[in-house]
Amino acid sequence: MAILDKRTASDMVKLIIFIVITTLLTGVLIVTIGNLSFGATRVYKAEFVDATGVVQGDDVRIAGVKVGSVKDIEIIDRNRALISFDVVESTLLNESTHASIRYRNLVGQRYISLTQEIGESEELEEGDTIPASQTSPALDLTVLFNGFKPLFQALSPDDINKLSYEIVQVFQGEGGTLESLLGHTASITTTLAQRDEVIGDLIVNLNQVLDHLADRDDQLSDLITSFRTFVSGLNDDREAILSSLDQISALSVQTAGLVKGIRPPFVEDIKQLRRFATNVARNKGELDRALQVLPIKLNKVGRTAIYGSWFNFYLCNFQGKVKLPGNITVPVNYNTAAARCDLG
Repeated sequence: MAILDKRTASDMVKLIIFIVITTLLTGVLIVTIGNLSFGATRVYKAEFVDATGVVQGDDVRIAGVKVGSVKDIEIIDRNRALISFDVVESTLLNESTHASIRYRNLVGQRYISLTQEIGESEELEEGDTIPASQTSPALDLTVLFNGFKPLFQALSPDDINKLSYEIVQVFQGEGGTLESLLGHTASITTTLAQRDEVIGDLIVNLNQVLDHLADRDDQLSDLITSFRTFVSGLNDDREAILSSLDQISALSVQTAGLVKGIRPPFVEDIKQLRRFATNVARNKGELDRALQVLPIKLNKVGRTAIYGSWFNFYLCNFQGKVKLPGNITVPVNYNTAAARCDLG
């Protein structure tokens, strides 16, 4: 039993030692990876006109070595950012210290780089602020990469990522990557040289397009002027145009309702119109003769109203029968040969 207790106690001691060593090594690893500092620090502030992308906890570095971190960010005067950061107590800043926001990687993480200008100056007290005149915002990658867009089109994604990172490093003042950047630039130049024929055809075609535009310079100028006048007119009438959209919408609804209501009778009218056209085609001869005689008839009828606001009639022909008692029928006929009764 005593042997078992001694063995158990030995195992327990080994387990405790293992846990302690593992905990210490884990702590050392965390401190190493996180570049943590447990020493005394000093807090300073810096004004930036643009601090986009800077967040609490970002590194503060001198010559690439982390000496502190960002503690707080606040907006002042609605157009500047005031960043509070700490540095280890042994790091001394003076009035000539310059603070710059730089890219840590292409993901967009930033850090603040502190540099000392040449010359002697007074030391900054804890809590002092580096003015905006001695700070620089981060490089605008959008403008930078747009300038290199034609080059990026000739590269693979991996080459683009590598070249982009090195471009950022160079423009941030890290000249150590300049040699690598020039090497990639030479590679790009070689790639473009291999596509010389394609580029040449593109330039020739572009020259032809520009020649055509040059030949039509007056028309192009007139087009631009007319378009500008048109847009100005639309701008002047924008209120009327916008207000008419509601009326157009209401008109569309009413028109849709009207079409929906007249569709059944309209279909029936089309059907009857087809029957009417069939009858007209069947009696084409009679209709043609009636249309030819109609002017003469209308002329004769018109004569009855030329003497005043009444119709003047003249009896030209009369036919009738008179029935007498005894079932006797006596015909009565009257006819005149006057010229006015001649219908031609």
